[in-house]
Amino acid sequence: MAETRNIEVSDSAVRSAEAIDELQDLQGEKMTLNMGPSHPATHGVLRLSLELDGEIISKADPEIGYLHRGDEKIAENMTYNQFIPYTDRLDYLAPLANNVAYALAVEKLLGVEDQMPERCKYIRVICCELARISAHLLGLGAFAMDVGALTVFLHTFNEREKVYNLIEALTGARFTTTYTRIGGLSRDLPEGWTVELGKFTKEVSVAIEEADKLLTRNKIFIDRTKGIGVITRDEAIDFGLTGPNLRGSNIEYDLRKAHPYLVYDQLDFDIPYGEVGDCYDRYLIRMEEMRQSVRILDQCITKLPNGPINIDDGKIVLPHKQKVLSSMEELIHQFMLVTQGQNAPVGEVYFGAENPKGELGFYIFSKGGGVPYRMKIRAPSFVNLSILSHKLPGHMMSDIVAILGSLDFVMGECDR
Repeated sequence: MAETRNIEVSDSAVRSAEAIDELQDLQGEKMTLNMGPSHPATHGVLRLSLELDGEIISKADPEIGYLHRGDEKIAENMTYNQFIPYTDRLDYLAPLANNVAYALAVEKLLGVEDQMPERCKYIRVICCELARISAHLLGLGAFAMDVGALTVFLHTFNEREKVYNLIEALTGARFTTTYTRIGGLSRDLPEGWTVELGKFTKEVSVAIEEADKLLTRNKIFIDRTKGIGVITRDEAIDFGLTGPNLRGSNIEYDLRKAHPYLVYDQLDFDIPYGEVGDCYDRYLIRMEEMRQSVRILDQCITKLPNGPINIDDGKIVLPHKQKVLSSMEELIHQFMLVTQGQNAPVGEVYFGAENPKGELGFYIFSKGGGVPYRMKIRAPSFVNLSILSHKLPGHMMSDIVAILGSLDFVMGECDR
């Protein structure tokens, strides 16, 4: 019996091998192709391991980790203020917004969020919306260039340079800002800065409309994006997508409205959302989000109050230098803050902010003292990329750059 069974298996294997050979003769052999990690259309060091059946993708595996720097582990060896420069390196296209999200998480842990001065809140909103415009300008320009529209890239980068001029005047740096502090801000707005901001909002509005005319009804752009990379409403929810990628799939969810923080509940703005969930919808969402950010900035300029920019607590915020030089108590506060950090209570908190790429969240587990025992970062780009292996198969090879551009990710926070 055993001998007969072996013969039958052998015959079956032969028939199976013949069937596979016949199928390969009909279909052709599949090819494995590496896209990235040094490819301009992968927007950083993303590697896609693709299996191709001719020009059709049959399998796609995203590979990350080429930029890993261990930010979460580094945070466990630094005081809360010392970690702020590392948040610049997450979504490095929106460092101001990263600073604010992290500061809000720590302030929630310390229980001082209600003590924040109004002027500080408004300035933080200005920082977040400037960062949103800057990140979307780059995302739009790169997306357009990926599908063949170089002129848009030149328009958006011209406006982005103006954003960096404003950021440099505000923070002293153009790229890695480290502007926010736990309990406030590192410095107040320079004289005349809001006037320059008002000029920028008018100029960038014109540039947004120019980009709209170049792309929205452009036959080539529409053909490359409409009906491509469709993410259904259920898929967006199942994969945990957030930000424009979620709202593009007909889900009106934005943390600034759903769970208001800072002064967003005092400002008038709309949340755009799409219908189909394709690359074209995600493009339209970001275009409208920039217009809404301009609305928010104009309101902040009008409503910006006078007053302090830091909470009045020497155990949270560094005292003024003149007081340090003249008061022993202030000197002790500075020494304790610099060497040991804020004395956080035992507990755990999570805070998520609506960043340009989606929900940037910080989970902090404290055992007390000035250093977190554990910190975990919910990086929106990391979560958004998880849908690639599900969504790319069935598309043409040329569709990859359009889908990646429409997801608008940044590898700095994926590999955090």
